Amino acid sequence: MGPVKCRRLEGKVAIVTAATKGIGLGIAERLLQEGTSVVIGSRRKENVDEALQVIYILRRNKFSHLQYLRSRVKDAKVEGIEGHIAKPEDQQKLIDFTLEKFGKIDILVNNHGISPDFGHILDVDDKLWDKLFEVNLKAGFQMTKLVHPHMKKNGGGVIIFNASYTGYLTTTGIGVYGITKTAMLGLVKSFAAGLVHDNIRVNGVAPGLIKTNMSEQIWKHGEKRQQLVMEKAGIKIGRFGEPEDVAAAVAYLVSDDASYVTGETMLITGGIDARL
Repeated sequence: MGPVKCRRLEGKVAIVTAATKGIGLGIAERLLQEGTSVVIGSRRKENVDEALQVIYILRRNKFSHLQYLRSRVKDAKVEGIEGHIAKPEDQQKLIDFTLEKFGKIDILVNNHGISPDFGHILDVDDKLWDKLFEVNLKAGFQMTKLVHPHMKKNGGGVIIFNASYTGYLTTTGIGVYGITKTAMLGLVKSFAAGLVHDNIRVNGVAPGLIKTNMSEQIWKHGEKRQQLVMEKAGIKIGRFGEPEDVAAAVAYLVSDDASYVTGETMLITGGIDARL
């Protein structure tokens, strides 16, 4: 993607969970480029420290327009803190840390999620089932409840959930993961209806096959193999997605350009037919 020219989020403060790699890191970078101050969270301190380094050098190995990007984010600030997103005490620590550093919370991006390679749905035991729902769904529910009073006090805010196209389209081998994402679609709608009178919009993004570590076994093959995978999946655009593709959609949804959008989940799939 080319240089980001929008500055729609000047003065905003955002929390992005699971933001040290992949889609979460891409979202954090994009929000910074648009003028947001960002707090990134992740389970391991070393991952947080590494991600902060990556952000500070603005992915020198990826962007040819480095000087342009540096000029765009020089006034934005980024902080990071470690913690397990499914633990209530760490959720509260993330909220308190953000308020301590920046004084408010305007945006919450519930990006966290896990997808173990667990095969047939009948092989999923109760412990794994509970873990998937605890991390993928309940943690975002809890984080939203925690940020709500702070957003209400500030006069409003925006909350984003990172769902998946598998919430609409059943995918063999990750059935329970998809079920958690289907439930998330309903959670987005329920929160949107419940928080609208506090001037808080709630939306989701549903990525398709994005080039991240989680999906590496799908896309990291030769060109011929990649083409077969894309044809089977129904990707019409002819390439796998990048974290920046999702980040651009999030930046739109949290901006005033989407001020009339709430309760929606945007598919970002390159054309996969996941719903009508």
